[in-house]
Amino acid sequence: MINPRPRIVFLIPYFGQWPFWMPFLLESCRRNADIDWLLFSDCGTPDNLPPNVTVEFMTFSEYCGLVSKRLGIDFAPDTAYKLCDIKPALGHIHADRLQGYDFWGFGDIDLVYGDLRSYFTPDRLAGYDLFSTHERRVAGHLCLMRNNARKRELFMQMKDWRKRFTDQEHHALDEGAFSRIFLWRKNFPEPLFTLVGKFNPWRRRSEFTEAFSTPGGCIKWHDGTDDFPQRWYWRNGCLSNDRDGDRRFPYFHFVCWKRNEWSRLPPPDPAEVRRIAAEPAWVIDATGFHRGEL
Repeated sequence: MINPRPRIVFLIPYFGQWPFWMPFLLESCRRNADIDWLLFSDCGTPDNLPPNVTVEFMTFSEYCGLVSKRLGIDFAPDTAYKLCDIKPALGHIHADRLQGYDFWGFGDIDLVYGDLRSYFTPDRLAGYDLFSTHERRVAGHLCLMRNNARKRELFMQMKDWRKRFTDQEHHALDEGAFSRIFLWRKNFPEPLFTLVGKFNPWRRRSEFTEAFSTPGGCIKWHDGTDDFPQRWYWRNGCLSNDRDGDRRFPYFHFVCWKRNEWSRLPPPDPAEVRRIAAEPAWVIDATGFHRGEL
């Protein structure tokens, strides 16, 4: 019998200062009330924290010490950006926090969530042990793995993982070396790529499906063009856009706007951000977040 609601938790270490859009991220978490988020951070506890989001305070140095102890390495990066490399190891590092969960995930905070349960349905979760929202790589901004020892320790199959975890270089291991465990010859054309995958047992138990959640990047839109949506609509926990009618998306990863258009804008007023985030609907575009209509 399929568990109607497999339990899910996302593990996210984040240090420095919460971004201005944090209230929007948290409201999108709140609407996914039966999914949990556990954040390790020195940024303090945000206002109006949802009950399904826990922020565990620790300094960056303390967190690096925890990683060092759990992995048996000397993890002492100069910057917190290096934490991206250890995302595939977070289930092992925080295994003591995963009791009772069926799946654990890693991800980023430069996104807002839609209705995750309508995407990660019980039937879908029953079929595989890893879920990436990109077709030909592990999505560093959102990846789910079944909570068992094999998946928690799978990162150890990355070549030279100890050396690459402990140097100061950012290797993008979450989307690079970790992806290669599952995806052999990822640049092969279809159907050869699919044929090669049938000989990889890790691939057979994994779902790599493009969710089209990161417009503006290197991946074409679902129609094969660069005609990306210009406005995204969050309405009572559901995400759509001005390009795709009633189609719903599991989340919107706005990294391209964050790096480009938003970086040139003046910082928004925090009070206004909180007011808009508390509304049941908002619009996200190249100029930021705005009140929306239901």
